[in-house]
Amino acid sequence: MGTTAGSQSSAASTGDDDLKQRWWAWHKKNPHVWKLFEKFTLIAISKGHKNLSAWLIVNRIRWETSIETQGDDFKISNDFIALYARYFMHKYPQYNGFFRTKQMKRANLSGNSDTED
Repeated sequence: MGTTAGSQSSAASTGDDDLKQRWWAWHKKNPHVWKLFEKFTLIAISKGHKNLSAWLIVNRIRWETSIETQGDDFKISNDFIALYARYFMHKYPQYNGFFRTKQMKRANLSGNSDTED
């Protein structure tokens, strides 16, 4: 038997839910990452940016925690970057669309080339 579109959608939803749960658990253990993501995004907005890549923000966080500060580096999964972008736009609805988001990879089981930034 083949896989039906309904079961693909269900599998995608389960994968997205799992990713979101893993991200939320990691987020709660690493609140400093959100604070930096929020801070650097608001700085970019204040400098006149209308859109920006969430990857740019996360890489600045990586720079700050690896180069500019003392102590342990943090490891953030690239899978979590899009969720930080979505969370920012949820918390700051006035900046909805600041980060351009696409359909999440795990939801994209059709072979379509749209993937998450």
